[in-house]
Amino acid sequence: MTATAEDLRDGVGRPARLLTVCLGNICRSPTAEAALVEAAAELGLDVEVASAGTGDWHLGHPPNPPMRAAAAQQGLELRGTAQQVDAELLAWADLVLVMDRSNLADVTRIANDGGVATPIALFRRFDPELDDARGVDESRDGSGPDEVPDPYGGGPEGFDEVVRICRRTARAIVAAWPDIVGDLAAQPDQGDRR
Repeated sequence: MTATAEDLRDGVGRPARLLTVCLGNICRSPTAEAALVEAAAELGLDVEVASAGTGDWHLGHPPNPPMRAAAAQQGLELRGTAQQVDAELLAWADLVLVMDRSNLADVTRIANDGGVATPIALFRRFDPELDDARGVDESRDGSGPDEVPDPYGGGPEGFDEVVRICRRTARAIVAAWPDIVGDLAAQPDQGDRR
């Protein structure tokens, strides 16, 4: 099912709100944020997207220069400055998309401590190129196949890979938005929250 503008609105008529989260909010989550905005625009849909990090090392900094360069080379513009995720930001979102299992654990703890019930899911859960047959594979950084690998401190190929992963996954998320919301809402564990 392809999403429509109406599908991407909540019960009070505002655009859907998506939050992407990684560790420092300078590589993966701003790339996913930009990719989601791009994917929604391609379909003529209005969404609100923000990104944040679980750590505070880069607060107020723009996205990482090699990440910005890799994104720009592929026609994706990264904007904004790093912010740290908190319960208020989680409550703002209709869906929180985290880049790896460490982020999932941290965000779930913040949500539970703050009494926030927003669904939380691994971003790559919706990656159309991810299949269960790759379940034992790992990326160069040791992350599992259902995680967006962290390119920080690595070579340009890692940054390029993150852009490709984020773009294709963002397109799948936006196109399948009604199904995603329905699937996550039907699960008693609120998405991937454990």
